[in-house]
Amino acid sequence: QVQLVESGGGLVQAGDSLRLSCAGSGGTFSTYAMGWFRQAPGKGREFVGTISWFGGSTSYADSVKGRFKMSRDNAKNTVYLQLNSLQPEDTAVYYCAARPGGIATMTRDYAYWGQGTQVTVSS
Repeated sequence: QVQLVESGGGLVQAGDSLRLSCAGSGGTFSTYAMGWFRQAPGKGREFVGTISWFGGSTSYADSVKGRFKMSRDNAKNTVYLQLNSLQPEDTAVYYCAARPGGIATMTRDYAYWGQGTQVTVSS
């Protein structure tokens, strides 16, 4: 059983940057593809980005492409999401998720989820 804990969220102004972290435990972290999703108030959970187990393959939602970047450090069992040029529409709870196998963009493809970290961007 994999446990995931996100951190790094906060309140920032438009144009600022944040780096979110997701620490994994309880499983073979390095064999899992990882994803980041977000959920704004009153909306469904949406895909943000995904990274393969070795970090060589990534995919991003069009809304964040060029602004957000995922990376991972398997020695630390941690995956990161760098958020740049943040905008008020990026305000949401951000969740990391893990799945065995390759990268995926659908919530139903992920077996393990963290509790989320809040990102709030003021204008």
